[in-house]
Amino acid sequence: MTFLKAAQITGFVSLLSAALLFSSCSSEEGSSSASSEVETTQKNTEEANKYFSADSAYSYIARQVSFGPRVPNTEGHKACKQWLIDKMASLGLRVIPQETTVTAHDGKKLDITNIIGSFNPEREDRILLLAHWDTRPIADYDPNESLRNKPILGADDGGSGVAVLLEVARQLQMANTSLGIDFLFADAEDYGVSNDEDSWCLGSTYWSKNPHIPNYKADLGILLDMVGAKEAKFRWETFSKIHAPYLLTTIWDIASRLGYSHLFIQADGAALTDDHVPVIKNLGIPTINIVNYDPNRLNGFGGHWHTHKDDLENIDPAVLQAVGHTLMTFLKQQETK
Repeated sequence: MTFLKAAQITGFVSLLSAALLFSSCSSEEGSSSASSEVETTQKNTEEANKYFSADSAYSYIARQVSFGPRVPNTEGHKACKQWLIDKMASLGLRVIPQETTVTAHDGKKLDITNIIGSFNPEREDRILLLAHWDTRPIADYDPNESLRNKPILGADDGGSGVAVLLEVARQLQMANTSLGIDFLFADAEDYGVSNDEDSWCLGSTYWSKNPHIPNYKADLGILLDMVGAKEAKFRWETFSKIHAPYLLTTIWDIASRLGYSHLFIQADGAALTDDHVPVIKNLGIPTINIVNYDPNRLNGFGGHWHTHKDDLENIDPAVLQAVGHTLMTFLKQQETK
């Protein structure tokens, strides 16, 4: 992932606060109020856990990391591919591995696999959920120069989006969902270089030009990228705002209602070259990108981005919970329509 022409769009954050004034209250009333707040917090936590398990999502990240870096043409990549195919099939999805060979920016031929899993494939109305499952072949932002040419584990950048979607699939299987949903785990997203926009998103570009089903259509798409790191911030990504504004505000409003407004910031972020761009461009599917980005940071993405700090220690289950709970709540709403 990179900036499109380094376009960074900053916005404003509106923070609303309210004060409750009591003309008089006894110590018993204060105790009752505190008890009520604890009960509310417990209720929200129970609801979140009912919809989504952060522990399960975390275990899916750990499993991916156990294969090492998942760079195309490596043994770790091959092993993780088979695990993903088997795991998706075990969750009741109809799985289609889309194998192809693409040419990277350096002329290298990459054997890649986009992995598509579907619930209720016979339904005409469909929702596309996607994430990339490959990891970066170099750590070009690592402070240790001697490590910059080595591939990263990608616990967050690659691993977290896949893990949240696998847990979403598990929850939907248990609920016997009636929705038509396609999960796309795109390959070779992170093999690019900053001076060549077309060097990124090789797997999703191929899929969007050669979908697994001819004339594939979906009503909407949601991309998850880097959704598990400590101190994550999710702002309105520019292409999401342009091409799917209603979906974008709907998701952020749900997150706010669920108590995650400290993570889902209702303000502009940046224009990012990510897997949603070819999906929008080549298939016309209104797709948003839930991605960790804050213009107040030096590079926007966080200190772990494209470094060897992108490991399990950088993952925060509370962030996984917020993203998963928000997405599951949105999907539950679609079932009632």
